Amino acid sequence: MARLKRVVVLVCAGSAAVALAACGGGTGASSNDADSKGGAAKSIKLVAAEYSASNTKAFWDKFAADYKKKTGTTLDVQVVSWTDIDQQSSTMIQNGNPPDILNLNVYASYAKDSLLYSADDVLSSGVKDDLIPAFVKSGTYDGKLYGMPDLSSARALFYNKALFKQAGIAEPPKTWAEFEDDAKKVTALGGGNVGYAMPLGPEESQAEFSIWLVNNGGDWKTDGKWSINSPKNVETLNFMKKLAVTDKVTQNNPGKTNRTDGAFALFGSGKAGMVVGFSPLSAQLDKEKKVDYGIAPMPTSDGSTPQTYGVTDYLMAFKKKGNEDAVKAFYDLYYQPDQVNAFIKAEGFLPVTKTGLTQFGAEKALAVYLQTLPNAHLTPTDDPGWDKVKLAVQQNLGAAVAPNGNPQKVLDTLQQQAESGS
Repeated sequence: MARLKRVVVLVCAGSAAVALAACGGGTGASSNDADSKGGAAKSIKLVAAEYSASNTKAFWDKFAADYKKKTGTTLDVQVVSWTDIDQQSSTMIQNGNPPDILNLNVYASYAKDSLLYSADDVLSSGVKDDLIPAFVKSGTYDGKLYGMPDLSSARALFYNKALFKQAGIAEPPKTWAEFEDDAKKVTALGGGNVGYAMPLGPEESQAEFSIWLVNNGGDWKTDGKWSINSPKNVETLNFMKKLAVTDKVTQNNPGKTNRTDGAFALFGSGKAGMVVGFSPLSAQLDKEKKVDYGIAPMPTSDGSTPQTYGVTDYLMAFKKKGNEDAVKAFYDLYYQPDQVNAFIKAEGFLPVTKTGLTQFGAEKALAVYLQTLPNAHLTPTDDPGWDKVKLAVQQNLGAAVAPNGNPQKVLDTLQQQAESGS
C-alpha cells in the first residue's frame, strides 16, 4: 500500500526484501506443517501486518477460531507492526522457513523466485471472478495472479472548510492553477497556516508523487518500460518544488516530512488548507472532531478528468509441503463477504471485491473513492524491481523539493537505478 497503514494508511507505509536468490525453492517447513507421514498440514502460519492496534489482532484471532472450527486445521497468527514486518518476514524467507500466508505490500520478487502459489492453485473461480480487476492486474506477475488483495485504499484531496472560508475560497480546486492560487490564499492568512501539507519524506513519498503524476498524465512505467524521468513526471516534480520553494505554500522541509506524523498531523491540527488523504484519515478526523473538512477529487494539471491513485496490500501463499489444501481453505473463508468486508470496515479501508463495492456503496462518505476505485492507478507492484525502486524513491525523492533540489537529476538517477536493477 504503498502500504496502507501509515496513520494509518495503504497504504498502506519499509520495503520488502528483494534479494531472495538464497531462498531456494521456498519449501522449508517447520515440523508441525505436515504430519510425520507427509500428509496434509495440521497447522499453518499467518504473518499479518498490523493496520490498527484495536482491530487487526482481534479480527485474525476470531478468524483463526472460525478457520479451526470449519477445517480442523490450526491457524497460527503472528501480527507484526509495519515498522518490523519487512525485516521479520525477509528473515523467515531467507532462512527457508516462510509463513504459509504473508500479508505484505510487495510480492513479485517472491513470485519471480517461484516461492508462491498462484491463484490457479489456491483460489476458487468464484473468488477470483469477484476481485476488482484493477487489483487482479496489480497482483499479477508473468501472467498469473500471486498477490491476493486483502484491502485497499484510494487517495483524494482533503480541504479545511474553515480556512477556505476565511481565505474567500468557494470550492475545492479543479486545476493545478486553481490549487496553487488557493494554497497561496490560505498561506496568506498567517498564523502558522500553510496552503498544502506535502509529505515527500521516506515514509511514503512514492504515494504522494503518484497521486500528482497520474493527474498530469504520467506514470512509473509506460508500455512495460520504466518512465520515471518522463517529461510529464519531471514537469510534475518541478510543480511540486515550486509549491515548496518558490510559492512557499507548504510546511518547512516537505522533503523530510512523513505522512502520518507530519502532513496528517498538521492537517489534523487545523493548520493546513489541503492534504492528500484517504478513508482512515476521515475516521481519525471524525473521532477527533477538530477540523471541519471536505473531500474532493484531485485537481488535474489541465482540468481533465481526475485520476485516482490506489493502494492494496496482499495475502500471498508460500509453497510448502502439505499446505495447499489448508491454504485454499484459508482463502475460501477470508473472501466470504462477512469476513473480508468486516475486516475492511473495521480497519476503515476500501473493498477489493465487486460484492464489496456494492456493500460499501451505501456509505456516502466513501463515494468519492468508490466511484473511481475500479479504475485506480497503482504502483507497479507486479514488477519484481519495484521493491528496490520504491526504496530508492523513499530515500531520495524528497531532495528534489529542497531549495537546491534538481527534479530532473533526481528522476534521471531513479530511472537509471530502475533500468539497471540496482
